[in-house]
Amino acid sequence: MPTYAYACTACEHRFDAVQSFSEDSLTICPECGGALRKQYGAVGVTFNGSGFYRTDSRGDAGAKAGTSASSKADSSTGSNPAPAKAATSS
Repeated sequence: MPTYAYACTACEHRFDAVQSFSEDSLTICPECGGALRKQYGAVGVTFNGSGFYRTDSRGDAGAKAGTSASSKADSSTGSNPAPAKAATSS
């Protein structure tokens, strides 16, 4: 069940209430009897498991293509660079 934050508009009393989705919002302050207002803030949501990240949608083909592309780049440059030309003075 979610927890909702409330604040009184008259006495500024603040408190949290655990309510189900089907319950009506609270309207009367328990301290002074004034009107309540629901407070909205950052929501603490965490997406765990597969399917929530960009890398989860990639199959094995995408991973293999990235590996083969890097190996092609290494083989085209070669492990032995070409020798530098000797400077000749005339």
